[in-house]
Formats: sequence, C-alpha cells, structure tokens
Amino acid sequence: MSIAITLPDKSVREAEAGISVLDFAKSIAISLGKKAVAGKLNGKLVNLDTQLNGDAELEIVTKDSEDGLEVLRQTATFVLAAAIKDLFPEVRLGQGESQEDGFFYDTDKDNGQLTVDQLPAIKAKMAEIVKANAPIASKTLSHDEALAYFANEPFKKQLVEALDGDVKGFQLGDFFDFEEAALLPSLKDLKHFDLLSVAGAYWEGKSSNPMLQRIYGTAYYKAADLEEDAKRRAEAKERDHRNIGRDLDLFFVDPKAGAGLPYWMPNGATIRRVIERYIIDKELADGYQHVYTPILANLDLYKTSGHWDHYREDMFPPMDMGDGEMLELRPMNCPSHIQVYKHHIRSYRELPLRIAELGMMHRYEKSGALSGLQRVREMTLNDGHTFVALDQIQEEFKKILRLIMDVYEDFNINDYTFRLSYRDPKNTEKYFDDEEMWTRSQTMLKGAMDDLGLDYYEAEGEAAFYGPKLDIQTKTALGNDETMSTIQLDFMLPERFGLTYVGKDGQEHRPVMIHRGVVGTMERFIAYLTEIYKGAFPTWLAPTQAILIPVADAHQEYVEDLKKKMLHAGLRVEIDDRNEKMGYKIREAQTRKVPYTIVVGDKELASATVSVRRYGEADSEEEPANMFIDSVEAEVKNYSRDGSRKPSEAKKVLGD
Repeated sequence: MSIAITLPDKSVREAEAGISVLDFAKSIAISLGKKAVAGKLNGKLVNLDTQLNGDAELEIVTKDSEDGLEVLRQTATFVLAAAIKDLFPEVRLGQGESQEDGFFYDTDKDNGQLTVDQLPAIKAKMAEIVKANAPIASKTLSHDEALAYFANEPFKKQLVEALDGDVKGFQLGDFFDFEEAALLPSLKDLKHFDLLSVAGAYWEGKSSNPMLQRIYGTAYYKAADLEEDAKRRAEAKERDHRNIGRDLDLFFVDPKAGAGLPYWMPNGATIRRVIERYIIDKELADGYQHVYTPILANLDLYKTSGHWDHYREDMFPPMDMGDGEMLELRPMNCPSHIQVYKHHIRSYRELPLRIAELGMMHRYEKSGALSGLQRVREMTLNDGHTFVALDQIQEEFKKILRLIMDVYEDFNINDYTFRLSYRDPKNTEKYFDDEEMWTRSQTMLKGAMDDLGLDYYEAEGEAAFYGPKLDIQTKTALGNDETMSTIQLDFMLPERFGLTYVGKDGQEHRPVMIHRGVVGTMERFIAYLTEIYKGAFPTWLAPTQAILIPVADAHQEYVEDLKKKMLHAGLRVEIDDRNEKMGYKIREAQTRKVPYTIVVGDKELASATVSVRRYGEADSEEEPANMFIDSVEAEVKNYSRDGSRKPSEAKKVLGD
C-alpha cells in the first residue's frame, strides 16, 4: 500500500506503508540518512526505527537542529539513569528530561543522598556505557508487566499507575526505563557530555511531595560546543547576582526566616533607594500622581478583578478574619489603583489620569522556582496605571514608551526588542472571555506600533489574562531574553469595576485603562543590573562612591575635610583609617568595586590634591581636590554618562 508523506517544505512523497523513518530519509538522500537522529512525525519526536503506516507529516531530525540536540540530551538522561542504577542499585529513580541548556534526572536514596562528590564516578560509568555502545532497543511492557518490573521503584510505579494500557520504553542491557521521547539510534554520538551539579527538587514539582536529588548535566555533539558551554557557565557563575550579592553584602535570603523573602543590607538598600528616588522623580515630572495603597485587600476585590478566577494558583491563601471577612495579600496593584480612581467623580478634564506606586505585592511561588532576587515571594513593582478616553490611547501609548526609552538611556540599556504579546487562540479559557474586547485591543496595540514604525515581533500565549500587551524584551548579561517593561491596554477592568468619567456632553463614559511597568520589580531589576555590571555599578548607583585613605595620622584632618565636602555634594563616601597596610586597603576597595579610591599623603596635603585610582585601573592620577569633587558630582547628576551613548532608534522616532 502506498502512503503520502508531507515534508516541511509542503512537498509530498509517496512511500510504501511500513517503511521506517530512517529508510524514508535514505530514500530522499543517502547523506540525509547518515545525518538523521530521529523523526518528527505529526509534530512528535519519534525513533528512526518507527514505521510509517499511513499518510503523515514528517520532518527528518538531524544533529544540527534544536530537536536533534533534544534527542541527544534525552538519550543522556537515559544513560545517566542506567549509570546510577549500576553504581547505586539501592537508588530509586524518578524521571529525567532534556532542557534548553542540558538535562536532569531525579533520584531518591535512603542511606545518604547523592552528592557532587559522586558525579565524577557517575560520569565515568556513563562514559563506559557509551564506549561499549550496546544497542538501545525499543521495548513495550503490558501494564501489569510494568507494575511488576517497577515494584521496588515507588516513583516509577506511580507514573505507571497513572497510565492506561501498555508502557513503552527502552532496554539497554539489563536496564529498562519507560520513555515516550525519541532516543539516538546509537550511543556513539553521546561523547561530549558533563555532569554539572546536584540540587533538591520536589517530586513532580509539588511541595507536598518528597524532596528528591536532581542531577543536572549537559551534552553536545561537538567538543567545541561543550567547551563553549563550560565558558558560558563559568561566566554565568561569575555574574550570578546571588554570588555578587553575597560578596558585596547587598542582600541575603534565609530559608529559616522565609524562602523567597530577601533582606536588603545597607549596600543593597542604598542601590534600591537611589533607583526608587530616581523612578519617582521621573514619573512625577511626567505627570504621574504617586500613591500608597494597602498590601492587603478584601478577597472580593480580586474576585471582581478576575484575579481570583484566573490567577488563584499564584496567590497566597486568603486569611479568614471572622464575621465573613476574607483578606488577601495582593498579587497585583491594578485593583488598588482602580480604588483610587473610583474615590472621586472623574471629569474628562482630568484625563489622562496617571497613578503610580512602588507597590509591594506577594506571589505564591513554589520553593523550587525561587532564585535570589529574580524569583521571590514578596516584590515591589514600579507600577503605573493611566485612565484615558478612547481618543487619547495613541498619544498616551507614545508618551509611556518615551518615558521607558528615557529610563533605558539613563541606565545605558540598549539591547532590547519589542514583542506584542497576544492571547493563545487555542487556549482561550486562560483569559477573560470577551472576543470583541480581545480583537479590538490587539488591533489597537498593533496599530499603535505600526503608526510609530517600530520593529516588533508577535507572540501568542504571552498576554495577561485581561488584555494584550507590548513587552520590551531586554538581553541579560548572558544573552537571554527577559521582559523588562510592559504596556497593556485594558478594556476589561474598567467594565468590571464600573469605572466612568463625565464627558464634555455631561454623560458618563467608560475610560480605558493602560497598565505599564517601566523597570519591573525592584528585585528583578537590581538582579539584572548586578549581573550586567558584574557588581561594578556606575558611580551614581554605587553604594559607596569613594573611599578616602589617609597615609598617616597627619593626613586625617585633611581627609575629614574632604569627606565633609563630598557629603555636602551629595556623594556617598567613607574613610578607611584602619591600622592596616596601604596595599591591603586599596585591594579591599577594589574587591568592593568602589568607583574611586583616594589616597592622601604629604604631597596631596601640601598641594590640596588627591591621588585618585578608578576601579579596574592599575594607576592613580593626581587631581586638585575641589576639581575632583566637582567632576564626580557632575558624573552622578549625569547618570555616569561618558559621552559615548547614542539615542536608540525608538528614541529618535518618539522624540523628546
């Protein structure tokens, strides 16, 4: 029987029913068969020995593709599990997965956990298995056979019990693991891999389940790619804001006091305070009215807003206060700002009405997802909401975008893209149910970007539950995309809360609500800056901007006078007059990444100068003291610009 196979280029090839994916690849080209590692049959990765028994869409997966890398790493998880069971038969296996940057496998061990110290032995056993290159054979067990096989593997048994019918997997020697994903046809391609770390992970990601040991690794087809990955991971470790935060004493998180709840130390609090003051001043100058609103609210507020229906999994449980009152920690600030709007009767003359707040929020993040300042349970969002008439949307959108671009310029953020985030049309139950609203708001948002002539890309499934948004995606220090800023059009919340304003005609009209965040949460923004700057913050952000070091007691009075002048200029300065060697003090200032280290001795005292060493430089320069103070003061006021910054294309379009 002949079947029709549709290829990615939409061409159709005839083949005999029962032909394997590998043989079909060879029928296209012998070279393609040699490169093939799997197939993608009707969108699902399958082994090369999979038979084609009917009309289908098929893509041949090769080593040089993302899918090919996934197959390699899925094979690595299988070999990792086999190696662990060979070395530690008492270990109970969970499950493994390939990831964007590697793979992992979860395990459980009664008599002591698997540790990092055991990774070399496990890696060596994996290499031994790969070298033997024994065949990996597809194997199917009946449901009862699988339950019997995994009788002493409680986690595997639980997975089998959740399945209906036969259990498909792979056999390697005496080792069997059930596996739905495709694996390599031969282990000879699994040469370049590494095991990286061990961490705790709840079984199936649920905190109510047992904590297992998760072994992380990575794998590539080429040695050069593995070496490059090692360099990237070393750079990531060096830039990790958690490590820098510890070394520079910026913040800490104590799980005993509360996971995901950072404590800001004086250095970190200084950076945060500078940013918060900057943001508030910037927004006040742009016409925003800053407010303070409670972090607790009646649960009914979030039922009205829709958060309780669409966002409940990310909210903390309500607090029963008795007498029917239920209080909730707020997950978002928008319902609070709506209350501010509703407090007065509004006129068209007040629109656009701009409300802003550095608003504290709480999100129920699972412990496994928490990470330093990037994923926390308590956060402060640079939040703002503008209430506008329909004909004001375009101009207000442009004004908000101009504010964001101004802030980016001050922080020297210049690597970003614009993403229009829409709802997922195939999963509409996640979103507020109003087809007309979604069509209207997505069209208006797209039209605003088109009118500005700015480049953007579209992403389905990234919208908020109440409306589409423009996300500004910045590049992190390691080149990953991260949402920094958002602008969202919202027709839904004004409707649900019955918001109105009195128009020129004396009648009530419904405003449109624009949500916007300029730099996101303080926590995530400071994590981003810490990694971008590698802890060497520009002078205007640095916790300590200068350290004064007197050579001897005779220079103490001069140093104290310099400190007073610098404090008067608004600078953050310290004196290091400890009984330590000069070299030690200078090295410590460099370790703390202080922008300016100032040494004062007889020469400087006699000439009213200072010896200035800038962070990262080996040599010092002598400058008149007053001139130096003036230059640093100007640098801080100018947000540490060095004259090399150029306005972005978006800034050119938006204007001043």
